[in-house]
Amino acid sequence: MRFEARLNLKAGLGKCNCSMCKKTNFLGAKVKPENFKRLSDEKSLVDYQFNSNTVHHLFCARCGVQTFGHANIPQAGGEYYTVNVYCLDGADTTGVPVKYSDGLNNNWWNDAPAFP
Repeated sequence: MRFEARLNLKAGLGKCNCSMCKKTNFLGAKVKPENFKRLSDEKSLVDYQFNSNTVHHLFCARCGVQTFGHANIPQAGGEYYTVNVYCLDGADTTGVPVKYSDGLNNNWWNDAPAFP
């Protein structure tokens, strides 16, 4: 799975406490649709949705890594992609602020307590 994303890591990252993101340790950088481009074809992805079917959790069909997510949640700013920064070669997250979101209760737009 290959993609391009124009993003500013210093703007902050996000962690969600939903069972999916927490168990996969997904660390996301939010990207507007115009700043995201998928380079691989549709067959290279597996789309998984659960609970409210609000967020598309997209995995590489070859290796199984959760590469990015896609959603359109008005309370969270509308349509966006969330890139897993652990998939970005050479990304330095040292000192970058992390916002914790309450996806566990389908309440993404509100903060959640920090967790590991």
